[in-house]
Amino acid sequence: MEWGKERLVWLFLGHMSVSQVANLLSRKHKPWILAVYGMWACRCALGTQGTAMVLIHTTIAFCVAQFRSQSLSWLCSLSLLSTLRLQDVEEVKRGWYKTETEYYLLQFTLTVRCLYYTSFSLELCWEPPPAQRPFYSLPWMLAYVFYYPVFHNGPVLSFPEFIAQMQQQEQSPPKTSLPILVLGLGRLLFYWWLAELMVHLMYMHAIYSTASLLRAVSSWALGGLALAQVLFFYVKYLVLFGVPALLMRLDGLTPPPLPRCVSTMFSFTGMWRHFDVGLHDFLVRYVYIPAGGSQHGLLGALFSTAMTFAFVSFWHGGNDYLWCWATLNWLGVTVENGVRKLVQRPHVQHSLAQFLSPGARRRLHAALASCSTSMLILSNLVFLGGSQVGEIYWDRIFIQEESEKGPGGLVPRPELTHTAGAAGNSARSLESNSALRGHKQNRVRKHSS
Repeated sequence: MEWGKERLVWLFLGHMSVSQVANLLSRKHKPWILAVYGMWACRCALGTQGTAMVLIHTTIAFCVAQFRSQSLSWLCSLSLLSTLRLQDVEEVKRGWYKTETEYYLLQFTLTVRCLYYTSFSLELCWEPPPAQRPFYSLPWMLAYVFYYPVFHNGPVLSFPEFIAQMQQQEQSPPKTSLPILVLGLGRLLFYWWLAELMVHLMYMHAIYSTASLLRAVSSWALGGLALAQVLFFYVKYLVLFGVPALLMRLDGLTPPPLPRCVSTMFSFTGMWRHFDVGLHDFLVRYVYIPAGGSQHGLLGALFSTAMTFAFVSFWHGGNDYLWCWATLNWLGVTVENGVRKLVQRPHVQHSLAQFLSPGARRRLHAALASCSTSMLILSNLVFLGGSQVGEIYWDRIFIQEESEKGPGGLVPRPELTHTAGAAGNSARSLESNSALRGHKQNRVRKHSS
C-alpha cells in the first residue's frame, strides 16, 4: 500500500476535481480534458521517459491495427509485452528512476496498458471496413489508454464499454451523490486500514516469504496462514480496485464489480468469474471466443481454455511458478466443467435421484466442492508465494502426517518449537524491508515481473 501514501493519492484527487469541473463547464469535451489530465498525471508519476514509453507502445499498436489483422495485432501486443522482460531494457528503465518502486510502477502500468491497446486494436479489426466511426481514431485511443483512474493498476474496461459510457455522459450528466462519495470513501479507508494492520501487526509479507516458519508451524496454524494469505490478497485488491471504481462512479462510468471474498469461492470457475471481473471479461471476449470456445466440441474447448491460461501466465510474467499456477487452474476448470456436464446428463441425474436422498446428494456435492476448494487454495498459494511455498503447503497438508495431537487438536512437533520461535523473530526483523518487496512480489506476479 506504500504507493497510496505518496503522489498517486494527489493525482487521483486531481482527476476527481478536473472531472467535476469538466461536468460543469464542458461536458461535451470531457473525454479530451480527462485525456490531457491523464497524460500530465502520467508524466508526474512516471516521468517523461515513462510517459514516452506508454505513448510509443500505444502508437505502435494503433499503427499495426490499421492492417485489420487480428494475428498481427496479437503479435504486436505480445511482442510489446515481451520487451518488458528483456534484461537490457529493464536496466535502462531502472536508470530512469531513483527507487525500485517507481520502476515497478512503470512495469505495472505498461502491463495493464497492454490489455487496453489490445482491446482497441482487436475491436478495430472486427469493425466492418471502412470503419468511418470517429471512435476508432488515435485521439479516442489515447483518451481510452490514458483514462487515469484505471491507468496504473486497472481494473480492465473494454473499449466498447468505455465508448458507450462516455457517449451516455454526453447525453445526460452523471449524478454525483455525496452519500456515494462518503460511503465509498469510508469503505476504502476501512479496507486500507485493515490491510495496513495485516502488514504491520500480522507480518503477512514476511511470513509467506519465510520458508522455515511455514515448515515449523503445526498443520492447524499452517492452514490458518493459508487462509490469512488469500484473505490479505483479497483485502488489498479491494483497495487497489476500489479507488479506481469510486472515481469511475464519480465520473458517471460503471466499473467492473469489486472482487468477491475468496472465503465464498469453492470452484476455479467461480474464482475466475468473480474475483477480477474485468480481466475475466477481457479473456473471454478476446482470447477464449476467438480461439474457438465451446463451439468446436470438447477438443476445441480444451484448446481455447489452454490458450486463455497460457496468455494469462505470459501476461503475469511468464515465470516457472506462473506456468504451474496456470496449469493448475486449467486442470481445475477443465475437471469442474467435465464433472458438471457429466452430472447434468439425464440418466446420471435419474440415478442420483433414485439411489441418493436429497441430503446425500448435498453431501456429495460438498465433498466434490471440497476437493476443488483445496486445489484452488493451493493454486492461489503458488501464485502468491511461488513454487517453494506451494510445495511446502502440499507436503505439509496433503503428504505429511502429524506425529502428535494435543487436547485442542494437532500441535507442532517438539523438535520444531525452537525453529518456529526463531522463524517468528526473523519474520519481525524481515518485515521492515518486506513491505516494498511484498508489494513487488504480489503485483509483479499479478502483472509483469
